[in-house]
Amino acid sequence: MILVRNVFQLKFGQARPAVALWKEGIQIAKRVQPKESPRLLTDIVGTSYTVVLENTYESLADFEQSARTLMANDDWHKWYQKLVPLVESGRREIYTIAG
Repeated sequence: MILVRNVFQLKFGQARPAVALWKEGIQIAKRVQPKESPRLLTDIVGTSYTVVLENTYESLADFEQSARTLMANDDWHKWYQKLVPLVESGRREIYTIAG
């Protein structure tokens, strides 16, 4: 099993609008892929204005298939264009769940 974290560094002051948008995005993702249950995390300490979307998959191949399916969806595409202006940078972290 693997854990995928998409970490977004938001522009100053954009946490509330980004979290609201991510809640919409998660609903779109769940419609497209009902078996997934992503978690939305926000910073408490450390780098301010950080949002993390976290999900687990059986394998890297499952993650890749899931990403292709979601990114091909028109609703996701339209939604993502709203998020882009709020984001300063981002990165993806992928971990094997060892225990």
